[in-house]
Order: sequence, then structure tokens, then C-alpha cells
Amino acid sequence: MFTIHKNPTIAFFIKAIVFYISWFLVYELWLHPKGIFDAAVINNLVDSSSTLLKWFGFNLMPEPDSDNIRTIGIDGTHGVWIGDPCNGLTLFALFVGFIISFPGPIKHKLWYIPAGIILIHFLNILRIVALSIISFKAPELLSFNHTYTFTIIVYGIVFVLWMVWVNKFSKLEKK
Repeated sequence: MFTIHKNPTIAFFIKAIVFYISWFLVYELWLHPKGIFDAAVINNLVDSSSTLLKWFGFNLMPEPDSDNIRTIGIDGTHGVWIGDPCNGLTLFALFVGFIISFPGPIKHKLWYIPAGIILIHFLNILRIVALSIISFKAPELLSFNHTYTFTIIVYGIVFVLWMVWVNKFSKLEKK
């Protein structure tokens, strides 16, 4: 009766919607309220970004006396505060949901998903480093670059990752 599963486009959208709703519910009802996962990702972002900024020769702001450090910056600035929406978890979920929902061999999904998450996380580290430098050199450009430039760059790269999956690893027949 139902032939939805035979149409790959409809099957993809159904899987993607189910995955997204599942992620949303798990995140909003369990992960986010506990805060452990968000805190772990943000702490890694702060530590990694701090290391890169030090490698570039910048002196960093003194660290606050808190286990929940979310601010990073170059000494003499207000720094960059990393909120939960900016930690990359939602982008990880969008990336993973697309790859899981789109046809392709499991053996490739098993390495492509972690590689993509690592790349997205590294891009977020570079974004935070760049925003910290912008905050130091040209603070008037911080809001624009946070809102537009880096959003376009990061989502653009995730789109490229999706296109690589579709063109190199999916099982769709080429016509």
C-alpha cells in the first residue's frame, strides 16, 4: 500500500525529519538541562582556542575563578563568551542526521561521521580564535563577523561535506 520507501527523496526526508525531532527532544529534554555535554564541548573549545591564541603569541585574559569558564579572549578585551547555541552541537546533529538519512554504505558512514564532527569542531575552534583576534584588533567588527561571516563559512563547509557525501559515497544510481 505505502510506497514511500521506494522513493529515495521521500525516504530521505522522512528519515531526516525523524532524526531531527529525535535529536531535538533528546537535547532539549535531557542533554541541555543536564548541561554536561554542552559544558564538555565548550570547555574543549576554550582550552583549544586558548592554546592556539598562545601559539600565535597573544596574552590571554586572566581566567575567572570558576569551573564553568565560557569566556576566552586576548588580554585587554572583554573576550568572547561561548554560549550553548555556539558550541556546535546542533551543527553536529544536522551533519550526522543528513549522513545517516542519506543512502550510503555503513562502512563509510562509520568514519565519515566522526571525521566530519572533528572538522566542524576544529572550524569552531578557528572561529573562536578569529573572533578573539577581531575583538582585540577591530571590536566594532565582532558582531557582524559573528553573525554573518562565520555562520556563512561554517555552514558552507558543512554543505560541502554533504555534497562530498552525496557525490562520492552515496548509493544513488548515477543516470
